[in-house]
Amino acid sequence: MISPYVRRRRLAAELKQLMQEHGYSAIRLASATRIPRQRISQIQNGHVGPSDAEMMRILNVLKVGQRRWDEIMTITRDCRERGWWEKYRDQIGPQQALYADLEAGARTITEYQLMIPGLLQIPAFTEVRVRANRGTRPEHFDPARALEARAFRQRVLDRAGGPTYEVIIDEQALLRPAAPPDILRDQLEHLVQVGRDRNRITIRILPLTTPLPGYVIPKSSFFTYRFPDPHDPTVVAVDTDHDDLVLTAPEATRHHLDLYQRIQQAALSPSASIDVLTTLMQQRPDR
Repeated sequence: MISPYVRRRRLAAELKQLMQEHGYSAIRLASATRIPRQRISQIQNGHVGPSDAEMMRILNVLKVGQRRWDEIMTITRDCRERGWWEKYRDQIGPQQALYADLEAGARTITEYQLMIPGLLQIPAFTEVRVRANRGTRPEHFDPARALEARAFRQRVLDRAGGPTYEVIIDEQALLRPAAPPDILRDQLEHLVQVGRDRNRITIRILPLTTPLPGYVIPKSSFFTYRFPDPHDPTVVAVDTDHDDLVLTAPEATRHHLDLYQRIQQAALSPSASIDVLTTLMQQRPDR
């Protein structure tokens, strides 16, 4: 599986480079290809994937060689792929759909979290959080469909050839009750089990009392996605209360990539993190 979102961003970068190489503006390319200027701009900005016919007209005008032609046409077709999340988009909203898209094609996922990460939540914990946040969702939001979609998202970590996954959980996510005590205990037990038994999953804890290098303080959760094709952009998604901020340009992602390295330096080792989770789990009451 690939990420159509990432391939649209890759195609946008390829088109911009070709236009620069050949001295074409969007207006000039629209005129030469007879494709509306607005459509050219949408492709240029990664908002849509063009049809094969549209892309071939563009490549003809720009006199692209066969090797590059084949590569760009492959990317063009990838842009139009529709993943499983598309049938849930109206019910789960754009945020979960975007994360599912990015996760689908990733080679590695790293994540700094101020909450229990969605990819590692048990259904009971997810249900509590979905219902707690329901007032901030669109009117058509369906909690049952959201739970179903979350389960589909989690399968990405189980599939053959799936991504490696490292999450650094801020200790505050473990200390502030986000669900009833019995559900929290089951959730912590699940994290302990996953951290011990799943080779491609690494869980680390960032202690509240440990300063980060340079005394920087992360302001929000964020995610980094890297993809098998080295020419595809590294993507950083920053969690916000509304529309998430998605960054692909190197100058835009640099800050968060550096911040993640600082968080890694300050975080506990995987084994020490499992010890912390085990202790917290044992402090929670049984059912």
